[in-house]
Amino acid sequence: MSLTEIALIIIAIALTILVLTMIPAILSIKRTFESVGTLSEMVHKELRPTIQELTVVLTELKTVGGGVAEHTDDVRRFMTALGETGTNLSTINRSLGAVTNVLSITSVWATGARVAGKYIIDYYLKKRGGR
Repeated sequence: MSLTEIALIIIAIALTILVLTMIPAILSIKRTFESVGTLSEMVHKELRPTIQELTVVLTELKTVGGGVAEHTDDVRRFMTALGETGTNLSTINRSLGAVTNVLSITSVWATGARVAGKYIIDYYLKKRGGR
């Protein structure tokens, strides 16, 4: 046997050993790809309805958000009107306080005038009756 034949036999044996060693690895890779394919199909089937539900929820949230934004102006107007009402009530309260003060002073003056009038009438009647 020549050196070339020996080298070819060694190469053939090495290739045979390599192929025999690679068969389990190739089968394992094939099972892995099948498992990944099954997982991909399952995730695709599971995620599609979930994504559709999320889309519906997002649409509803946009609608609710639009309604809230729409009513924010109403609330702002209400709060402004409420503030103005508070200011007006404060003004009315001050006016009523002033009127009450005037009525109190008028009542004091009226009482004083009544007493003074009664005193003058009594004095006049005593003077006339006493003559």
